[in-house]
Amino acid sequence: MKILLLHTYYLQKGGEDGVFKLEQLLLGQREDVRTLTFQNLSGWRGASQFLRSLWNVSAAKKLKKVIAEYRPDVIHLHNLHFAIGPIAIRVANKAGIPVVLTLHNYRLLCPSTTLIYKGQLFTDSINASFPWKAVVNKVYRNSALQTFWLAFVVWFHKKIGTWRMVDKYIVLTDFARTLFVNSSFGVSEQKYVVKPNFVNAVATQPAKRMGRFLFIGRLSQEKGIQMLMEAFRNIDHELYIAGDGPLKGELEKVCRQRENIKYIGSLDSDGVKEAMNQCIALIFPSIWYEGMPMTLLEAFASGTPVIAGNIGAMSSMVQHGYNGLHFKSGHPEDLIAQVQYWQSLSPEEKYNYSINARNTYESFYTPESNLEKFLTIYQSVVNPDPPATQN
Repeated sequence: MKILLLHTYYLQKGGEDGVFKLEQLLLGQREDVRTLTFQNLSGWRGASQFLRSLWNVSAAKKLKKVIAEYRPDVIHLHNLHFAIGPIAIRVANKAGIPVVLTLHNYRLLCPSTTLIYKGQLFTDSINASFPWKAVVNKVYRNSALQTFWLAFVVWFHKKIGTWRMVDKYIVLTDFARTLFVNSSFGVSEQKYVVKPNFVNAVATQPAKRMGRFLFIGRLSQEKGIQMLMEAFRNIDHELYIAGDGPLKGELEKVCRQRENIKYIGSLDSDGVKEAMNQCIALIFPSIWYEGMPMTLLEAFASGTPVIAGNIGAMSSMVQHGYNGLHFKSGHPEDLIAQVQYWQSLSPEEKYNYSINARNTYESFYTPESNLEKFLTIYQSVVNPDPPATQN
């Protein structure tokens, strides 16, 4: 099968970029894969990309050229915003090539992308015919104009039927599927299929685990980092924090005040694996409806239990009392309670959580199972079932 993968790289490298690369390498092990990628830019060039995302003629020409040369059996889209734009769907549709689109976030439901506004869940756009409240609240980059344009691009392509031209939407969790199905997005329920992300297997080394907790992620409000710092200000358990982001300065100030909170900077892939193998549990305090956090998959792959807020994807990925613990999202006092409970467990009980975390990975998030799901999805759009005949 000939598969064309399309993706726009973010200005600041993010999880979607990593997922795209992993999936490209995985599919290339068995199928004929080609990629067409774009790069979001800053400054006036980025502003131009943003404006042209409504109908990006130059991106469409590049895609048409690749289609003519390669003649793919299926086109799989990842991030369309902003350097490509939804026009890619129409180009593929006109060429008669089936399209699969992975929904990594909620941008097609709300300009906020994360369904977060001022540190709180913002779901007003989900069932709105046009997200005017999001525009008024300036949920994208604190700009009413930019929020409006982003919303207008999605709305315009909804009105002209672009989104209905997609043959299959890949959502990462049942939660995300339910959210899209019950929204005003207007795409048939049958077009959504759940396929989780995956990570490559790592060797687990439980004997090297130390008595510290770990956070790895972007140091930003929606990741719950402020709530995490507040919780560990009030307990003495050791917490290592890795990552970068706008709240780095605030974190460094807290670290100077509290010896039990240590900032270890950004980690490469080997550093992440080492940190996972050394900690007793990963804490995941995110307050938004995450798509599918790669950090959780990396934790499960290393046999690391997860203490996570009971919200969105985390409510199903983390099974309370099995591979981790839940706390009430956004509530530092409940996080403290779960950390204290974890510390009260015996070494044998903690080890069982670790075994269960690894079993979770092997059951749902391996490359092998992911590849089979991919090929099943592609076959379903390349060779769809013929319509049933009526007697």
